[in-house]
Amino acid sequence: MSTPKTIPATVDTVQNTVKKIVIVGGGFAGINLAEQVAKNKNYQVILLDKNNYNYFPPLLYQVATSFLDASDISYPFRKLFRNKRISYRMADVVKIDPSSQTVHLTDEELTYDYLVFASGARINFFGMENVQQNAIPMKTIDDALRMRNSLLQTMEQAAMTQDREERKKMLTIVIAGGGPTGVEIAGMLAEMKKNIFLKDYPELKGTPGGIYIVDGGKNLLGPMSDKTHQEAYKVLTELGVKVKLNTQVKDFDKTKVTLSTGETIETKTLIWAAGITANTFEGIPETSLGVGKRMITDEFNQVTGVDNIYAIGDASVQLTDERYPKGHPQLAQVAIQQGRNLAKNFIAMQKGKPQSAFNYFDKGDMAIIGRNKAVVDLFKNKLHIGGILALFMWLFIHLISLVNYRNKLKTMYNWATAYLSKDQSLRMIFRS
Repeated sequence: MSTPKTIPATVDTVQNTVKKIVIVGGGFAGINLAEQVAKNKNYQVILLDKNNYNYFPPLLYQVATSFLDASDISYPFRKLFRNKRISYRMADVVKIDPSSQTVHLTDEELTYDYLVFASGARINFFGMENVQQNAIPMKTIDDALRMRNSLLQTMEQAAMTQDREERKKMLTIVIAGGGPTGVEIAGMLAEMKKNIFLKDYPELKGTPGGIYIVDGGKNLLGPMSDKTHQEAYKVLTELGVKVKLNTQVKDFDKTKVTLSTGETIETKTLIWAAGITANTFEGIPETSLGVGKRMITDEFNQVTGVDNIYAIGDASVQLTDERYPKGHPQLAQVAIQQGRNLAKNFIAMQKGKPQSAFNYFDKGDMAIIGRNKAVVDLFKNKLHIGGILALFMWLFIHLISLVNYRNKLKTMYNWATAYLSKDQSLRMIFRS
């Protein structure tokens, strides 16, 4: 194994030492921080990510259900960072040494002046080993492609088998989690069952099966308004989705899902959208970790108990905001706003000006439920919008949130094609 190399900080043309900021993670938080702070020539920015691309998590389920291609919602870092004074490393972080301000990667070491964790979160299976081994998670591009392949392979197998009970298991899908991801997957699969599957698989006509969504709370889309709760339940049940609330998945052995009520559902497919936990790193003290393994930060997003280390987005839990005593929600808008606020603070620090405490501006929540249905809650759930207007709002917000015009145009074209034809031509099984 080669000796790890250390990358020193650089010096600018006027001999002022340039401070090096190392950012772990290239999601919403990391990208917004990197692009804003890199505009200041007194900082050298290095972004680390185990993937060589940024992607848009809210649309993963559309890749998984064959309505968008993976390239529609992802973009390579090196192309994204051209001419932006941002260096990129495809790397896994092995550990942190706060005393020497060093990040240990698989094959090198980076020193830093400031280290920022924008490392997001991973799926939380709550210690259920069978579920972890057998369920399909929904968190990354790899998960979405795995789900797409798995669903299509299961459909092909169902079309071939003559065993009616086995076919029923194959055509039954259970989704764990009634948040936006679970609801949107359920709605999309229900629309596909209604408009597409029997066209592609006429031999399955009349075969029983069903789509279930299971959630431990008393409502779907729990943090949203009562009107949204009612509308989501109504639309999904009208689409044929069986909704089970106040219920949790307890086990899955590839043939049946066991629920907390004792009920079992015979199925070959469990899609897991029921919870996340923050990524953790050796070298960050346990005392600096809070709920969900998120790093405890002050109002400026600096991690407590260590120097010159910050956390933003899903990696952070900030307990200083009286409006959010348990921490801010793990949403894209929080990550984006924290990334931009931290960038402003770094620039202020360089200029000797005071920093600004993070103040989250809640722009509202939204979810798409079916082909013509979406729900939007604005002004902290005081204004509810549903139906076609909410659908167009959802489409617009998600389009403008994609990182470049190429992705925006491709996604808009694919959406228009799917909406007008009630179909899409991306149902191919590509094996790596």
